[in-house]
Amino acid sequence: MEIVRGAQTRPEIVADALRFVRTLDKLPLPCRSAPGFVVNRVLTPYVNEAFFALEEGIPREVIDRAAVRFGMPVGPIELTDVVGLDVSLSVGRVLAEGFKRPLPAVLTRLVEQKKLGRKTGEGFYHWQDGKAQKNPVDDAAIPPDLQDRLILPMLNEAVACWREGTVADTDLLDAGLVFATGFAPFRGGPLQYAKDRGVRDVTRTLGELAARYGARFRPDAGWETIFP
Repeated sequence: MEIVRGAQTRPEIVADALRFVRTLDKLPLPCRSAPGFVVNRVLTPYVNEAFFALEEGIPREVIDRAAVRFGMPVGPIELTDVVGLDVSLSVGRVLAEGFKRPLPAVLTRLVEQKKLGRKTGEGFYHWQDGKAQKNPVDDAAIPPDLQDRLILPMLNEAVACWREGTVADTDLLDAGLVFATGFAPFRGGPLQYAKDRGVRDVTRTLGELAARYGARFRPDAGWETIFP
């Protein structure tokens, strides 16, 4: 549970909120008030990149399979259907305005068509008996860079949250993303994964993706200081 601190929030109020959340047996994630707070802010670039890939013609099942192969419990396309496309669009608009980023057109189009996901029986997928109807996927059909396109923006956004002071504790940030988004638990969270993979490799790959797909992949300035 995110404990959001506003500009005028007194420290004792934050402390009370942290204690209360612990009594609920939940993980409290203290953060500063900012667009998307922490969880939605880090998750949205991952989901948006799935939409951009879909707009390029990569099949939805292939996109979701790439994420599941990494260790995510469900792919970003199916996740959006479960959450609700209208909810995802609302969050996406807040972040698009707050950070001057493009909003995938496919999401807006489906919401305008009242295709809101599982709750309406159709979104990106057709839903029957509570299950998304999917075509089989051959793993060989997954483009070589698709997994990095989906996952590395989450790492980059997590670093930005730390650099801007939205969240101060990198371990809590990792734990929050594992518990709240299902970020592959065995990888320890986005920042731990970056450390294990190698920060130099992560930033180099982000640079290559930026050259290929655009500035949304540009490595955040925080990479230079987050890991001593």
